[in-house]
Amino acid sequence: MSENETQRKIIHVDMDCFYAAIEIREQPELAGKPVAVGGSSGRGVLTTCNYEAREFGCRSAMPAFKARDLCPDLILLPVRFDLYRKESARIRMIFAQFTELIEPLSLDEAYLDVSHLRSEASTIAWEIRQRIRIETGLAASAGIAPNKFIAKIASDWRKPDGQFEVREDEIHDFLSDLPVNKIWGVGKRTAARLHEAGLRTCGEVRQRSEVELVQRFGKFGRSLYRLSRGIDERPVNPNRERKSLSNERTFRENLTTVDEGLVELEKLIVELQEDLSGRHEDRTIRECVVKVKFEDFQITSAQRGGDHVDAEVFRELLVEAWERGEGKSVRLIGAGVRFRPLAVDGVEQLEMF
Repeated sequence: MSENETQRKIIHVDMDCFYAAIEIREQPELAGKPVAVGGSSGRGVLTTCNYEAREFGCRSAMPAFKARDLCPDLILLPVRFDLYRKESARIRMIFAQFTELIEPLSLDEAYLDVSHLRSEASTIAWEIRQRIRIETGLAASAGIAPNKFIAKIASDWRKPDGQFEVREDEIHDFLSDLPVNKIWGVGKRTAARLHEAGLRTCGEVRQRSEVELVQRFGKFGRSLYRLSRGIDERPVNPNRERKSLSNERTFRENLTTVDEGLVELEKLIVELQEDLSGRHEDRTIRECVVKVKFEDFQITSAQRGGDHVDAEVFRELLVEAWERGEGKSVRLIGAGVRFRPLAVDGVEQLEMF
């Protein structure tokens, strides 16, 4: 790492059960009871839930009907984004009392770069958390580290209402036993591939060369190599608004019929809906997009305006894109949405990676 990198002090602040905590603050009689926020319809999902509900197995992006099966006494409240945005703006103002380098990830979490301040980063994090509690009545957790990757992981270490710091000389040991699914970009499918390769921890990934990782995992192998060593040079960027959200799947064997593609598309739509519900439900969708990569690596996309994830629209877009291949098999399908720009006075929601 460079000299500048070792001097960085990054704080990741994560509000504890933010939406549910606000609702409980507004209705104190709910304290101690299992509470969730989200859609209550047949297809509704939980946006968040408090720790009492999590003890029953409830979690964000879980279908509401399943959550009620797990916790019959669950109190499910409707989403009130106007209220959550207002509270998020108040918290952002607290951050601004310490630094201008603030990168929000969503309404309930953000990175702060406090490298220019003389005080210890852990002291600053503690004071920020205390001010949030005093001014809003809400609890926050924090992770402190020399870079964003480690700080975000560390913020989960003392939840709820705690903080954890990883210093430069502690990064190697901190990551050694860290499960690979904690690495950014490693979802269930990638984790399964890593496990198949005998890689379950960052320490085990560090035993492989960069060349070997790239050969096995493509360009993502470079990220695995660096992040498993705690190398993350990305700056805290206050001006990057997230413009889109998508997921995609590369198939081990190319798909030869559009019907096969439609089956895989349904899985992507479900994942996209869960991602939107979990972190991006406050954003307004302006367009739906489907991407197709053919056997010859040519890529095409089809898009249509819309304000929600409409499965039928995505199916029509896939057929439209598929037909452009004129009989070619397909090696990759992606599904995503593009967001409308945030209002000038809104709370920015930015790319994580």
